[in-house]
Amino acid sequence: MAHEDDARQAVPNTPGMRTDGDGVTRRRPLRERHVEETVEVAVPVRTVYNQWTQFKTFPRFSTVVHGVEQVRPTVTAWTIGYGPLRHRFAVEIVEQDPDAYLAWRGLEQTPSHQGEVEFRPTESGGTAITVRMRLQPQGAARVLTHSSRAIRLIARMLHGELVNFKQFIEGLGQEGGAWRGTIRNGRVQHDRPEPPRSRVAQWPVG
Repeated sequence: MAHEDDARQAVPNTPGMRTDGDGVTRRRPLRERHVEETVEVAVPVRTVYNQWTQFKTFPRFSTVVHGVEQVRPTVTAWTIGYGPLRHRFAVEIVEQDPDAYLAWRGLEQTPSHQGEVEFRPTESGGTAITVRMRLQPQGAARVLTHSSRAIRLIARMLHGELVNFKQFIEGLGQEGGAWRGTIRNGRVQHDRPEPPRSRVAQWPVG
C-alpha cells in the first residue's frame, strides 16, 4: 500500500537516514512523502541483488521500461512509457551497497524523482524487496502527484513492477549477471586507492 512519511520524523533505519553495519550513519534520499511497496521473492538475497543490478534486462519483465543505456559508471538513461508514449531521462546511482541497498535520483529538473531499494533476507531463505519513491514535480504537476488518487496509482504501478520482477527472477532461478561495486555520494569506491597521476604525459608504447 502507499505509505507517507515526514522528514521531521526521520531517524536511523527509517527513510531519511540509514545506519550500516560499521556504525556509520549515511544520508538517505527520501525525507518527505513517498510511495513504498514490498514484495517477497523465493530467491536468495545475493541472486536477487545481482539480477536487479542488471538494469538493461528491466525491459524483459517491466511493462513501462522500454530501454536502459549505460552513460557513465553511475549514470544510466531510461526510456519508459505506455503505448506509443515514450519518455527518456537520466538516473544517477548515489548510494549502493552489495546485497543490501541502492539509492538513485533523477537528473531531470522537472519533474524529477528519488528512490531507494532495500534487499533483506527472509526466514525462509528468500528476499524481501522494498522500494520507496518520491516524485518532485513542479507547478500544477506537484498538486496532482501529491493527491491521494495519484499516490495510489503510483503505488499500484510500483507493486505491479515488483511482482513482474519476482516472477522474472523466480523463473530464472539464477542471475544473468552482476555488478558488485559500492557507490558513495555518486562515486564508485575502489578497493585500492588510485595512484597519483603524473604531470608528465604518458604515451602508449609497444
